[in-house]
Amino acid sequence: MLADCYALIDQEVAAKSGVSGTAVKLAYKTVTSFAPEYFHNTVQDMLPHLVDKLEPYWADFSTSGGAEFGDYLGKRSEEVSEALLSLTDAMAASSARPTIIKAYRAVRGGAAKHIQAALPQVGDLVQRHAA
Repeated sequence: MLADCYALIDQEVAAKSGVSGTAVKLAYKTVTSFAPEYFHNTVQDMLPHLVDKLEPYWADFSTSGGAEFGDYLGKRSEEVSEALLSLTDAMAASSARPTIIKAYRAVRGGAAKHIQAALPQVGDLVQRHAA
């Protein structure tokens, strides 16, 4: 599953365009260049917490009879993105890495819309691995 998460992140970052997309790409490049192991370790460490944040949505989806978890998340994109960002906000607040904090702060303002755009793919990934 981790390899799929890394691939999804790479895909989503590569697809970004415009000013906010450039900021995301720069922040991503900063983190992956400055501390490539930090990025991989962080994703690995975050995964159980992200699953915890998504679990209530999965439980509701499972009882709702919906076909695609990605569609379900997309319909609740604002709520889900804020739930996921609460995790990254807490991580940034407790980080001792100034470069990482600076990169995060540079993209935080537009992060919700980027997460919302990725939620259908996130949901598909979760559903694929939950099956």
